[in-house]
Amino acid sequence: MPSTYYVAWWNVENLFDEEHSPRRSEKLGRAIGGDLAGWTPARRDRKVAQLASVVAQMNRGGGPDLLGVCEVENRFVLELLVGALEGPLPARRYDIVHADTEDARGIDVAFIYDKQLFEPLPDEVFFHVVMRRNATRELVQVNFTTHRDRTWSVFGNHWPSRSGGQFESAGYRHIAGETLGYFHERVLEVHGAATPALAMGDFNDEPFDSSMVLHALSTRQRQRVVEARTPRFWNLTWSVIGDPADGTFYFNNEPNVLDQFLVNKNMATVSSPIRANAESVQILRFPGTFSTGKYPRPKPFGGMGKPVDEDGFSDHFPIGMEVIEAD
Repeated sequence: MPSTYYVAWWNVENLFDEEHSPRRSEKLGRAIGGDLAGWTPARRDRKVAQLASVVAQMNRGGGPDLLGVCEVENRFVLELLVGALEGPLPARRYDIVHADTEDARGIDVAFIYDKQLFEPLPDEVFFHVVMRRNATRELVQVNFTTHRDRTWSVFGNHWPSRSGGQFESAGYRHIAGETLGYFHERVLEVHGAATPALAMGDFNDEPFDSSMVLHALSTRQRQRVVEARTPRFWNLTWSVIGDPADGTFYFNNEPNVLDQFLVNKNMATVSSPIRANAESVQILRFPGTFSTGKYPRPKPFGGMGKPVDEDGFSDHFPIGMEVIEAD
């Protein structure tokens, strides 16, 4: 029987350790200390519990098989999140891949995965630097071995933000797109032309922006990806753009699809040993996680200098999809 995996991505919005954490470097403490005023262990744990309540609802209450996250400070808070999932998801055996990056705010990219299904070999985890004058998040690449002994390359992305202006900052995301495109090619050179690859993340651009189309080489057309000589990505998230109210992040009450799934041609056909179920891609809006007024935007938890709502979750919605592996 084929295996169906549930894959999700979520920008969890400033999942930071407590205000005076002994796990925080002195340099980072100086950089962000003022923004963490009042971020107590109790408040941190409440944030973790809120996130866990959403993760546990994914995959019809079965939890994700693979979850990519960003805006986490360190491995410790990820371990708290995994621990909070043990109660609602007792059958899961989650483990963590965490990139401790040089980001100026100390926020990282990570994967939580079920080790009964996937294994990241120690020498197959890579942190790719995005060249920029100011430190930013690295791209995290994990070459998983599935429980059917196939190699599956997965990239976690949190591209430079639009701070300072969407167009003024666009060049940084162009560089991130080039970085992703380059290491996608490297995967195929090292592991073989048939290697399936998935890139997911908060790209801080929409599917039609030049960083995605011209630099990461993604497109809405599956056939162009399958027939291309140059490695390309099929952007599966075009399918959720149709509704004017749909978005993973709201800015000035306008929805933006910043969180996306991209797959290469080796996940794009029915005959692919590991293939994406394109029809399954969706923005995950569970009851209570969004505003009920005119603009159904995500309900943030806040923090880092912003007002805190302990009944909130994140300023981004998660996204989810199915991936099918053949016998």
